Amino acid sequence: MKADSVTAPRILVLASGSGTNLQALIDASRERDFPGQIVAVGCNRPQAFALERAAQANIDTFTVDHTRYGSREEFDGALMAEIRRHNPDLIVLAGFMRILTTDFVRALRGTMLNVHPSLLPKYTGLNTHQRALEAGDKVHGVSIHFVTEELDGGPVIAQAEVSVAPDDTPESLAEKVQQKEHLLYPIVVRWFCEGRIQLGTDYVVFDGQPLNRPLVLPDDSSAVTA
Repeated sequence: MKADSVTAPRILVLASGSGTNLQALIDASRERDFPGQIVAVGCNRPQAFALERAAQANIDTFTVDHTRYGSREEFDGALMAEIRRHNPDLIVLAGFMRILTTDFVRALRGTMLNVHPSLLPKYTGLNTHQRALEAGDKVHGVSIHFVTEELDGGPVIAQAEVSVAPDDTPESLAEKVQQKEHLLYPIVVRWFCEGRIQLGTDYVVFDGQPLNRPLVLPDDSSAVTA
């Protein structure tokens, strides 16, 4: 049975663009046995299509337009006020293109997940697909990690791999990786809502035990393996 909406962990999603990962999470949340509830979607861009996706799903939305603030600290303060208003148990960054301040991240430690289009620790930051191609990588992929003060440096929970073909371009590789994102992110969010994953001192706790390495979704599989 689907978790009771009163007791189910409350999920808040932050996005900046079209919201394809948001849509994957919305679709997953409609499953009868999904253990969480998406209570709000926030964007830093008023025209982001993610807001339309949320509205179509009858999910509350808000916008904190970063262009209206003179500093990262002011923006983060306004964003934090909106987050607190919705009282989430989990914050999911789904293509949220803002670097958050240290104080903001510390205040929400252990409750914030991010998706990054590379097999971390490889290729933090931007242009990950181009960098993978330039390096001649045969395997590329996506990582889901806890957010910490270090950009794209939080402990990795799970990864999904894709094979790099000789004729791949940054665009074709991005499409492959995005398909894996849509599979993997809902799985990890489900784990969090079920209480299976937590953030330790500087590591992931999975089913009560420190996770020595990220859980991996191989390129030819739809199931995550340890």
